[in-house]
Amino acid sequence: MAMNKKQKNIAEKLDREAFHNVDDAIKTVKEFASSTKFDETVDIAINLGVDPRHADQMVRGMVSLPSGTGKDMRVAVFAKGDKAEEAKKAGADVVGAEDLMESMQGGDLNYDRIIATPDMMGVVGRLGKVLGPKGLMPNPKLGTVTMDVTKAVGDAKGGQVEFRVEKAGIVHSGIGKASFSEKDLRANFDAFVGAIVKAKPSGAKGKYVKKIGISSTMGPGLKINTSEIEGA
Repeated sequence: MAMNKKQKNIAEKLDREAFHNVDDAIKTVKEFASSTKFDETVDIAINLGVDPRHADQMVRGMVSLPSGTGKDMRVAVFAKGDKAEEAKKAGADVVGAEDLMESMQGGDLNYDRIIATPDMMGVVGRLGKVLGPKGLMPNPKLGTVTMDVTKAVGDAKGGQVEFRVEKAGIVHSGIGKASFSEKDLRANFDAFVGAIVKAKPSGAKGKYVKKIGISSTMGPGLKINTSEIEGA
């Protein structure tokens, strides 16, 4: 998609190598995205001083974004009986057991989060080769294998996002929409970065948070001055 005149003017004024404070970067990202025809996602990318090939340097977890994600999360729950009814009442998009497994084996994987009660993991385990590569496999450490399906569904629908460091040592996620206020985006930024800092693994050596960048879907990336990030 070609840039419009307003976006070109903003892009021409930007120094791609300059470092910005968080509030200025958010303001610029919103300004760039304000003239597009859709509500762009605001993304964050963090380069970490870790090698995720080593178990003691893996960075993974969940964080609840206080302002939400602006995205309608599709949630599937593997449960039976009372827990299935509980999941439906909590707002799960699909609830099932063997029937849901067969549906997913057939290619129905249009979900953002998959939750399972512990007794259903024998069924869900048969989907490992399908769900694993997409990062959708339920995991007790992430709270997606649980008896408290009401909380798990509520968290997923309410703005909780999963993060996981990639092979190159980068963690990235959406932290809201360009239509969010600067205050709401800043709150989500702080929550996400704070969770990454808190998740620093025991095996991390040297500088942990090396670089942070934010951008909108169609916009240029802006480098953040990490010196203002507490604990980085």
